[in-house]
Amino acid sequence: MGARLPGDLLRAVLQRLPPIDVARSACVCRAWRAVASDRAVLEAAFCAPWGVRRVVGEPETQAFWRAASLGRFALSHAVRRGDTVPGVALKYSVQVTDIKRFNNMMSDHGIYSRERLLIPISNPEILLGSTCYIEMDHNAKREVAVFYPEGRPSEITVSLANIISKERRSWRILESVRRSLHVDDGTAAYYLSVSEGDPRAAMMEYSEDLRWEQQHAGR
Repeated sequence: MGARLPGDLLRAVLQRLPPIDVARSACVCRAWRAVASDRAVLEAAFCAPWGVRRVVGEPETQAFWRAASLGRFALSHAVRRGDTVPGVALKYSVQVTDIKRFNNMMSDHGIYSRERLLIPISNPEILLGSTCYIEMDHNAKREVAVFYPEGRPSEITVSLANIISKERRSWRILESVRRSLHVDDGTAAYYLSVSEGDPRAAMMEYSEDLRWEQQHAGR
């Protein structure tokens, strides 16, 4: 009987269901599966709980749509000179620990190697009528629907910014390693080069060399 429902009516019904129920409806029959798997239906069910106007982009897997929790959304904060994790947390009324966890940061120093931070949504009202962009953040190691309060940069701007940001990122990583190891720029650059740019590996390599020197000192 359900399979004989008019397509438009079935679509209108499914768009009003929570994402998990839309996923379950795909198991009813082929006709329902076709409608429940439609991009517009998935997007509508995903956006409805938070009043989001539109979600742009395709997730890496369809499982992304099944959980429309607030944790699937994030606000993009462009890191500027002088920013600190506590300062950013205060600005957006979120906890420092939440920012670090959301961005896969072991310490506050992680901000120096980032061009942006993903900010957990503390007030769902900011999503009302918004357009969000599905993005995989490789620093945070998570896929989220990102909201840009100041508008998303154009593709040309992004391309130019990527060139600049790559240089800035390299400088920030170098500066972070230099400060952590209390060494000069040349030494920091050397250990980054032998560790293929991995700051943690660079610091481990330096620690091992320092330990070896201490063990063999005076021999």
